Amino acid sequence: MSISLYDATVTNYLQTLNSTAAVLDKGKSFCEENGIDLSTIVETRLIEDMSPFQFQVISVVHHSLGALKGLEAGEFAPPAGYGDLDYAGLQDLVSQAILQVGSFDAETVSGWAGKTLTFKLGSNEIPFTAENYVLSFSLPNLYFHATTTYDVLRMKGVPLGKRDYLGAMRMGV
Repeated sequence: MSISLYDATVTNYLQTLNSTAAVLDKGKSFCEENGIDLSTIVETRLIEDMSPFQFQVISVVHHSLGALKGLEAGEFAPPAGYGDLDYAGLQDLVSQAILQVGSFDAETVSGWAGKTLTFKLGSNEIPFTAENYVLSFSLPNLYFHATTTYDVLRMKGVPLGKRDYLGAMRMGV
């Protein structure tokens, strides 16, 4: 069985975006029930030299919806232009990304296979094929930032488990 570019991207992006949305919902409920100010969560870092929670959630969106837009355009760059979002704004950003990622059709996305994408980081340009970009850059970054989002909330006491992180698995034989 071969897996299409659509299967490698959209289905994985949606699984992670939906699980991130559920993790954020649990985090909000826990914080409200325990008198924890959500604005403190937004600025929380696992360690001083890491980017805060806000950046982690933005990066989940950027390495899913932004990755698809990058594949379409043939160019990808670090996240910019998302603004200074509060917790509710981060939840809305993830919800909007779910809708937008879900709107990409299989034929279009799979048609990008073999296409070239350039990752622009300042004056540096790194060339990728669509497949190498997805498998070696986009998905690892997506999972890293989704895990860090989960970890910040877990560190604050939110009762999350592996099932929360995994979300709805695609089962079948």
